[in-house]
Amino acid sequence: MLSIRISQDLEECARIWAKAWPQHCIFDLWEVRTCFASCFGNTPYFIVAEESGEISALLALSWIEESNNFGNFPGETWRNKTWLEQNKIPAQSRHALQAVLESVPGNLHVRYLTPEFLPEDRFPLAVDEVGFLFFPGRYGYCFNNYMLEFSGKSRKKLGREISTLQSGGISYRYDHCADIQWMFCRNLESFGELSYFNDPRFLSSYEKLVAYLFDNNFLRVTTILLGGVVAAVDIGSVWNNGYTVLAGATNPYFPGVAKIINLHHLEWACRQRLDMVDFLCGDFGWKQRFHLTQRPLYEIYHRTASTPFAELHSVSTG
Repeated sequence: MLSIRISQDLEECARIWAKAWPQHCIFDLWEVRTCFASCFGNTPYFIVAEESGEISALLALSWIEESNNFGNFPGETWRNKTWLEQNKIPAQSRHALQAVLESVPGNLHVRYLTPEFLPEDRFPLAVDEVGFLFFPGRYGYCFNNYMLEFSGKSRKKLGREISTLQSGGISYRYDHCADIQWMFCRNLESFGELSYFNDPRFLSSYEKLVAYLFDNNFLRVTTILLGGVVAAVDIGSVWNNGYTVLAGATNPYFPGVAKIINLHHLEWACRQRLDMVDFLCGDFGWKQRFHLTQRPLYEIYHRTASTPFAELHSVSTG
């Protein structure tokens, strides 16, 4: 007999997460999620399918008041989009998966889903966005082998662009935490209202995330200086032999410097013999050209007759 229960208690949700949620990437860590939960303040709504006292499926949601729908926990929406990627619906069977999806009592919009657990036709999937990955092992952990992906003409052009930028001198520094504030400010200057950091909730969440990564030795800050001037800063995390590039900014006085820092990430990953580098979703005009591996992530968008959130309560099904 399959039963469904709902948890809205954050401490209990943490225990459920620890039991059921796969730990594949930095976004799978409960502590990372709660950096955002504490700042956005959305009510958790975990739908748990159980059989014989064991968790059979988990749909980890939050109620997002501003968009009137359930979304992936913790519901860190900005301009109707969430940011945390590689969301999952862990399930032991299609029956359990279908049961938790059918137990959502209102509008549902879950994004950036990995494809391991796919619902049946009643909840059709659509490609949401495409993530971009780099696998050093495919090139024998040799950066020069990777560069052979580019045509000879492209390599020469790239070399000329980089040489011009480096003509005044180039240097790197790492884990210089003061550069993080430079990144925030430059990102806001470049994108204004279109920057996630323009939302105080997201900025506070990200500051908590950076502090958590630093405290646990997961943080990697990469800074490029051209002629002694900060030209680019990227923030990333290194966990489980994978490297996730989380955010960055460049100095507009050095157009093209993004090429240098992105290639630097790839070269460093090869030297460290990492399993993977995740550059997240969005091409931004360079990721396909750099021959990164594309990975589609999916979304489920389902509208139904909504029950007022205050009236939601636990349900069970046989």
